[in-house]
Amino acid sequence: MVNYSRRDFLKAAGLQAAIFAIPGCTNNAKQSANKKLIEKPNILWITCEDMNPYLGCYCDTYAITPNLDKLAAEGVLYTNAYATAPVCAPARSCLVTGMYATSLGTQHLRSDVKLPKQIKCFPQYLRKYGYYCSNNSKKDYNFTDIEVWDESSKTAHWRKRKPGQPFFSVFNFTSTHQGQINGTDEEFFAKYRSKLKPQELHDPAEVPLPPYYPDTPMVRKIWTRYYDLITFMDNQVGDLLGQLEDDGLADNTIVFFFADHGLGVPRHKRTLYDSGLHVPLIIRFPARFQNLAPLKAGRRIDRLVSFVDFAPTVLSLAGLPKPNYMQGRAFLGVWAGQPREYIFGASSRVDEVYEMSRSVRDKRYKYIRNYMPHLPYIQPSEYPDRADIMKELRRVVKEDALNDTQKLLWQPAKLLEELYDTLTDPHEINNLADSAQHQHILERMRKEHRKWMAATFDIGLLPEGQMHIQAEGSTPYEIAQDPRKFPQQRILETAQLVKQGPEVLPKLIKLLEDNDAGVRYWAAVAIGALGDEAGSAKEALTKALTDEDPVVRFTAASALCKLDMCENALPVLAKGLEDKRETVVLHAAREIQSIGDKARPIVEQIKQAQAECKKPDGTYRNNNHAMFIDWALKYALQNCQL
Repeated sequence: MVNYSRRDFLKAAGLQAAIFAIPGCTNNAKQSANKKLIEKPNILWITCEDMNPYLGCYCDTYAITPNLDKLAAEGVLYTNAYATAPVCAPARSCLVTGMYATSLGTQHLRSDVKLPKQIKCFPQYLRKYGYYCSNNSKKDYNFTDIEVWDESSKTAHWRKRKPGQPFFSVFNFTSTHQGQINGTDEEFFAKYRSKLKPQELHDPAEVPLPPYYPDTPMVRKIWTRYYDLITFMDNQVGDLLGQLEDDGLADNTIVFFFADHGLGVPRHKRTLYDSGLHVPLIIRFPARFQNLAPLKAGRRIDRLVSFVDFAPTVLSLAGLPKPNYMQGRAFLGVWAGQPREYIFGASSRVDEVYEMSRSVRDKRYKYIRNYMPHLPYIQPSEYPDRADIMKELRRVVKEDALNDTQKLLWQPAKLLEELYDTLTDPHEINNLADSAQHQHILERMRKEHRKWMAATFDIGLLPEGQMHIQAEGSTPYEIAQDPRKFPQQRILETAQLVKQGPEVLPKLIKLLEDNDAGVRYWAAVAIGALGDEAGSAKEALTKALTDEDPVVRFTAASALCKLDMCENALPVLAKGLEDKRETVVLHAAREIQSIGDKARPIVEQIKQAQAECKKPDGTYRNNNHAMFIDWALKYALQNCQL
């Protein structure tokens, strides 16, 4: 691993000039060219939240986005840009480090993970190279960042730099976040619609709905609100670009515009479909830096681009090589690499909901591997369940008013593998995993998926509590690279046994005594996923109630409760609520929630654990695990009142 000194950066700048020196030019011409190439471009990131490419420049005829359309006409529009996670914190962790969240242990929303000393956030390298770096203002990296920014606040701005100093500035607009679509018509009008011109308002009667959504007045209202918010955000972008013009900086600033992941509604955010990962990406190059652009202004490019590529790309545009631990590849600048063939995505815990799915995509096909296929696509979850759109969808589900396409998301269990032809099926509805004609594609994508997990040391194979226990005194990243602490292949092979049928039960019972806690965990998960077919594993599960790893104990206890053997299992789960480690308590809480009204004998312990989540003034001890524990236990108590 390398950390660049200031001398290294200066050498890199000299190398950049040397690379672009043209043989046969006069000395004056060479000096002029080198001077221009050594010049450091300003770089501006304009980001928004929770948005797919619903923009006019992406051929969305319902969208009203003149400012972004103009930016696209002046820049290059990427049609194949993807987040690495369908929620903000792991996606932002990747953006700022150039590392997959699943390699760092930052894959969960939200958490506080320790990074190894050698891994830095890329603005730190820019600052060493003389850049002023500001962030306005969301970070949400799942780790504590130290000395990353010159300023990170709601007032951070390039205008605070020294005269003539190059800058890298981020402005994040929250106006399109999922939280903004809720509330009364009056509240939404006062905050957003009243600030739009009449010609900027969207008509609910004309809103295009995806085929997996029912056509109801409430659904149309919510989708119309989203388009209004996008127009509102477009105006914010216009104002910011106006500031750049007013400051005389537009002619030496490279401007990026992108979103952090897909739309903040069910079947988009939190999922690995394109609706969760596909984002707009527009990059404008001023005339003096057109040599760095891949195409002329106003063109489109279908190159696959992943969030993991953004950090090395910004360094490359500044003339700097990437540190060798970064996992992405620059797609622009001096150090641009070859186009990638695949992009990858990962879904893990969000709030109180545990999940593990991974995806791989080429320009046409998308493969998704669900490692917890026994769980539904839509699990109970406090924050999204509050939203008007979720309430409306649950109402329609209850009334059995969905067509076959719309029912797919509401099945009691997920598919083990999913394969979609996004060219002929852009909404990813027709699963081709069982298609005889597509087996060669399925096998190719499956192979690439496993290769990526191995190459990037996917620490997400460990349950969160277990990961943090093993990383005590170290970091998740470091233990993932130690095969003695993380025998990845054996853990992955065990995880792949989930939902493989009762014929693997003898093997799972044996694996429940493996010397690795990760293997034992997945064996317990797979046994529990068999439901009533796991009856012959009762003795092995009972023995696992005394496992040294708490998450293995909780998983075994949950499986026993679902086999109507709660007597010895419930005390294990109740004891788990008393653990001092919140990542451990959350797992116990979620398992208690999963067993329904069988948790009634430990209701008092549940209430006590809820009380521990809050301070004397009634606020949460923190807005991550403490809050999520409370949410899980709230559902557990509701189950016990049925």
